[in-house]
Amino acid sequence: MSGPGSMSAVVIDGDLAIRLRRADFNRALAEADLQAIGPILAPNAILVAGTDSAVISGHKAQVMAWKREFAAPDRMIYTRIPDSIITSGIEPIALEHGRWQGVTATGQSLASGTYCAKWRRIGADWMIEAEIFLTLA
Repeated sequence: MSGPGSMSAVVIDGDLAIRLRRADFNRALAEADLQAIGPILAPNAILVAGTDSAVISGHKAQVMAWKREFAAPDRMIYTRIPDSIITSGIEPIALEHGRWQGVTATGQSLASGTYCAKWRRIGADWMIEAEIFLTLA
């Protein structure tokens, strides 16, 4: 069964919505747009960095971290590329798994790896609740 109220419709809608939100987040990172990043992060968002496992906890702390990153003269531009998204059938949550890359403004790759992100639907919007990164190169 695959009507509008079925499980498969919910999974497809969640998958597509999260991929669109991820694309918005990537665009905001590339354009150093703090205004666009804020609404994608949940109030209690947590980020665990890939190399040193530094924890950036909370919406405000993450926005401030991105503000510092954007101001750096040799800042990296990060992109997350989702490989899979699994949406829960019992809670408004999802898990995204993919690859990430950090490049210079000229496109030189400086770091890359894999990541997982937990999303939560709050109202009509999917928001990043947690991200954890593993640096592989």
